[in-house]
Amino acid sequence: MSFRAINRKYLEPGSQVLMVLGIVALCQPWNMLLHSYGLTIILIGLIGFNITSKIAPEEDAATGQVRNSGAQH
Repeated sequence: MSFRAINRKYLEPGSQVLMVLGIVALCQPWNMLLHSYGLTIILIGLIGFNITSKIAPEEDAATGQVRNSGAQH
């Protein structure tokens, strides 16, 4: 598995989940520590997503077209 495939499968969705968890941490009323670091968690996820979204997906060597690893029809 190449770095581009790992990025598309794990790193990009992971940074999106981190942003959502930061929003949850910011809005929850029970733990002051999570609330204090909520914005930091959102920003780390946002920076991670900006970096991982710029990495191009894998191209097929024979056709030169981008491989679609999503849903198959």
